[in-house]
Amino acid sequence: MTFMPPGVPGSAVPLPPPPAFIPPKPNVSYIVDCLQHITYVWLWNGDSFWYYPMSLESGAVTGYRWTGFSWTFYGFDPQLINASSCPPIPTLF
Repeated sequence: MTFMPPGVPGSAVPLPPPPAFIPPKPNVSYIVDCLQHITYVWLWNGDSFWYYPMSLESGAVTGYRWTGFSWTFYGFDPQLINASSCPPIPTLF
């Protein structure tokens, strides 16, 4: 059985675009709380973007990054994450 996120049946890419706003950056957050939810991510290097995390393993978070007009598959080291927010799902603190 294959997991398919929200969107068109048979599609592995979430279709709805992210919200039109950037959520407030939380003081404490955990990307694991945002799995399979549209999430805003801030990296330690200053980059930030909308992301749809699908899996989290040791040394890798994989999912889809919003390019401004579509979702593209993207994976990176979770240690690069400074903060994450998945509105309207609140983070713990």
